[in-house]
Amino acid sequence: MSTVEIVHERPPGVRLLAARRSARHNLAVSAVVLVIAVLALFSIARNHRFQWGVVGSYLTTGAVLKGLLTTFWLTFLVVALGLVGGIVVALLRRSRVPAISWLAWLFTWFFRSVPMLVQIIFWFNFAALYPTLSFGIPGGPTFVSAPTNSVISPLVAVIIGFALHESAFMGEIIRAGLNSVPSGQWQAARSLGMTEGRLLRRVVLPQVIRVVLPTIGNEAISVMKETSLISVIAVTDLLYSVQLIYSVNFQTIPLLIVATIWYLAFTIVLGMLQWLLERRFGRSVRIAAPASRGAAA
Repeated sequence: MSTVEIVHERPPGVRLLAARRSARHNLAVSAVVLVIAVLALFSIARNHRFQWGVVGSYLTTGAVLKGLLTTFWLTFLVVALGLVGGIVVALLRRSRVPAISWLAWLFTWFFRSVPMLVQIIFWFNFAALYPTLSFGIPGGPTFVSAPTNSVISPLVAVIIGFALHESAFMGEIIRAGLNSVPSGQWQAARSLGMTEGRLLRRVVLPQVIRVVLPTIGNEAISVMKETSLISVIAVTDLLYSVQLIYSVNFQTIPLLIVATIWYLAFTIVLGMLQWLLERRFGRSVRIAAPASRGAAA
């Protein structure tokens, strides 16, 4: 017994009327949102309690710019160290040796689980566990020895904590990118006699970078924001610099607005850099797409 499916299609006039109603609805909602945004900005601009004059006077002072520079280079250093460590961790996770793969998983699990602030404070107080760092032969002579506090300064403690933390997160990001490369490409490259290093450089990593760039960009912005945590151990980043200033002049809100403005500007810079990198590494895909359509035609 056969069934007949009846399709009710709207007449062209009804579809056109529905489209016009939808356009008017979208325009009305956009107008309401725009009015609310303008009123909010007007209220903020006219509220003298924000003390915009104080904000402008401290926006480019030497202490604030010095803290901004620390935040700037620390962000890029941590992201670079995290990428290198993440690649190593991701490759170890794919190892065929169970012990190595398990240790890489344990590293990822541990440093992703411990909060960033806890790690910073731990490395800052590492001298409580090992007052002296030394290198030598166990049970034999010591070649180099130094007090731990002189080796692991507050800034070094921050770099260690952030690098380990980001290596764990970047490792999962890179591993997801490696898994996105079809296994046939790995097998084809090995059948051509490519070494593992050449296979990664020429075949795998270029594809992985294109896949993971958006996630890495988001992670870089997260690192930039998390650098504000280092103020707890008195490292003069952007936040700690404004804290030092408002602890003297008691202009807390204006100085926090100064820090907010610079964090927003830094986020814009990172977003533009991410966009440029995505265009650079996605160029081959854009070039190949018209060629494939032309071949199909």
